Amino acid sequence: MVDDRDRLAADHAKGLAQGLADERVDHRFKALPPDADGRTVGELAAERRNLFDGGFTTPVLALSAESVEHNLALMETYSARHGLAFAPHGKTCMAPQLFARQLEHGAWGITAAVPHQARVYRAYGIQQIFLANELVDPAALRWLAAELDTDPGFRFVCYVDSLRGIALMDAALREAGASRPVDVVIELGAGETARTGVRTEAECLELADAIAGVDTLRLVGVAGYEGEVPDATPERVTAWLRRLVALAVEFDKAGRFADLDRIVVSAGGSAWFDAVAEVFAEIPALSAPVLKLLRSGAYVSHDDGHYRHLTPFNRVPEEGALQPAFRLWAQVVSRPTPRQAFLNAGKRDAAYDLDLPQAQVVRSGRDGIERPATGLTVTGLSDQHAWVATEGADDLEVGDWVGMGLSHPCTSFDKWQLIPLVEADGTVSDFIRTFF
Repeated sequence: MVDDRDRLAADHAKGLAQGLADERVDHRFKALPPDADGRTVGELAAERRNLFDGGFTTPVLALSAESVEHNLALMETYSARHGLAFAPHGKTCMAPQLFARQLEHGAWGITAAVPHQARVYRAYGIQQIFLANELVDPAALRWLAAELDTDPGFRFVCYVDSLRGIALMDAALREAGASRPVDVVIELGAGETARTGVRTEAECLELADAIAGVDTLRLVGVAGYEGEVPDATPERVTAWLRRLVALAVEFDKAGRFADLDRIVVSAGGSAWFDAVAEVFAEIPALSAPVLKLLRSGAYVSHDDGHYRHLTPFNRVPEEGALQPAFRLWAQVVSRPTPRQAFLNAGKRDAAYDLDLPQAQVVRSGRDGIERPATGLTVTGLSDQHAWVATEGADDLEVGDWVGMGLSHPCTSFDKWQLIPLVEADGTVSDFIRTFF
């Protein structure tokens, strides 16, 4: 449920994001029509050009307007149904326009990983930020102290997972003359071979004692990332999540959360949020209401590879299904043999860290007729070329457009500064600006 304060914050973020329409189009932005130079982004969007005959050059990454809207609405419904607050991880898209849409669709705030991301969020009006890392950079802490001091409505929460980190945070915040304590959650690691986070409950108690001994930090809850559970299975992920909940209950019984208006318990990447929903539903009544904070970020665009296989909606199909929103279009620029073709998109344009792009559709360079990309396989990427194996000499010709599905949203968004938002008929209705 979005209250009046959250609605005002969403409206403010939307207004700031709309200012991106005033940016001028020029050579900085890949694939945009050369004849659009000098127009503002908003002016170009208002022309509603077609992606295929409106002057766009290849390669060009397109984001489906309908699929983005579907995914935003689905996760809003899912979170509400399960009593979860939602702070989607902004590192996925780093797009203020999408942040504003996420807030409109009920998000509590936006999750960040590093200080730069938090600075972008603040520049575009994000009032509630969850930083899923320990913050120990003195310069970043000085900036944070100033943000908290000058804006009483700004809420910020970050991890702690070490005594050294607590000491560094305390020293930097004292030096900055911080007037508000920084809210922190203790990160419980997901296992001995997991990434960050405290490995044992005894260490968590030691950190809680250290936080209680400084006035620059305030313990507001516990958190972690179940995606790092070693050899993850539903049973192992559930067991770790129950450890996290038990830690919150123990802290509350010990009076660690006295005088809080809300206790934070947070987890939830894009692969196990069904387990998070199930276990968080078991959280008993504590001394203050619990903010059950989910942080999944890849959902906004989804994908045709990694997350298509991992999404929890595969396990709970009755809850709905996400739709892949990305399609990378490239042209055939070489056909050296009957079984080999080369497209003009490569590692500079497509995600490739998890899976190679998948050829999905061919648009004829002669008449624009589309057909399935049957018999076409992307076998490799060079910096600026995709290697495509073909079954026959007639499968492709130079000048054809090939539409490819991508795997891993986080490394798809980051290669494009301005991404056309495209309707089902090819009409470009807007452009999504990213800040990586």
